[in-house]
Amino acid sequence: MLTTMNEQIERTAAALRKHHFEVAVVSNATEAFERMKSEVETFAPQTVSFGDSMTMHATGIIDWIRHDPRYELIDGFDASMPRPERLEIRRRGLLADLFITGINAVTEHGTLHWLDMVGNRIAPVAFGPRRVILVAGRNKIVADRREAEERIRTLAAPQNIARHPGFRTPCAHTGTCMDCNSPDRICNTRMEMLRCYPEGRILVILIDEELGL
Repeated sequence: MLTTMNEQIERTAAALRKHHFEVAVVSNATEAFERMKSEVETFAPQTVSFGDSMTMHATGIIDWIRHDPRYELIDGFDASMPRPERLEIRRRGLLADLFITGINAVTEHGTLHWLDMVGNRIAPVAFGPRRVILVAGRNKIVADRREAEERIRTLAAPQNIARHPGFRTPCAHTGTCMDCNSPDRICNTRMEMLRCYPEGRILVILIDEELGL
């Protein structure tokens, strides 16, 4: 009998809850926004920071926070600023009250997986902000760790390079990771989160749409 995507999402959600994550399952990006907005208003952070994520941006949550005077948005992605200045702002984001980003892969065993260039996305997920919200479309769900690593290597990383045309790496031409030593390499730090500690610090929102890379 074929397993439907909804069943896969619910199975993944159950595994994440068993591993002490808070989990919400929603139908689309609009519902994800409403769930995130409710969470932000309930948690009432003074400062909010974020890591680059196409899925997160698709929900519109950052634009909403940016224009709400109740919150200070620590934005280290302003392209008009010199790169060193942006990096300093991202360091401030390590101690924001709330951090929001996406996930490269989520396994049905209830683990989360990333591969990062600088580390500004994964470091605050692991430690620092008191509350973290993560979003993932159903296309991010894989069976296990091996599939998570394969997804990142052959899909997420090369397609992320493709949307940054100034980066010169072998995968920009081959479409798959070549384990290069390029100065533009974005695959520098891998993180695997097995459990959420403290329990419930991280809210994972699984979206029953294909979103992001």
